Amino acid sequence: MPRQSPSTVELEFARQHDQEHAQICRQPAPRRLRLAFWRDEQLVRNALKVAGEPGLVLDVACGAGRFWPVLGEHANRVILAADPSPGMLEHARSHHEGALLERVTTFPSSAFTLGLSANAVDCIFCLQLFLHVKASEHRLALLHEFHRVSRDTVIVSVQIEGPLKLGKPTLRGLADKGDVEAQFIEAGFTVLWHQDFLPGFAMKRVYVLRKAG
Repeated sequence: MPRQSPSTVELEFARQHDQEHAQICRQPAPRRLRLAFWRDEQLVRNALKVAGEPGLVLDVACGAGRFWPVLGEHANRVILAADPSPGMLEHARSHHEGALLERVTTFPSSAFTLGLSANAVDCIFCLQLFLHVKASEHRLALLHEFHRVSRDTVIVSVQIEGPLKLGKPTLRGLADKGDVEAQFIEAGFTVLWHQDFLPGFAMKRVYVLRKAG
């Protein structure tokens, strides 16, 4: 379906995320987060396998290229990497080397307007940015753009309500699972697979979506 130009709200969201993302990615990871990083990488490997080990992947809002080594584990995979900050892309390339970088092509772009043709890549990969999108209209805008550019699958992560609410109201920033999955359908996807960061407790979930029809 045709995608309208990004609204002022969308562009402001992208600008704010760019600033916050750059600050986070330039900071060294505390030791306590290393186990979490390992689990994230495990989820990414599982998701790529479910997606059919796509050959051409677009890493949206790639930041410092944290997931490039995992994306690059498949020897025949080509990686496109987009981020709104040219400086961040330069920073990312300076932290990777060798054969991996030969398979990574970077370009500056907002996630809301990727600047690629329809059906340009096999799979869109967007964990960090999509995870922190709070507003439903922003999630849907991103999903519509991902649907336009991916010819097959999309991998995203979402902060959703956990199963153990204990009578408490929804925590601020957490999405309702039913609402999010309804948005996937509205944007033209079916849910192929999902896996929680820590089943039964953690509120982060990775989804693999496939274009319907």
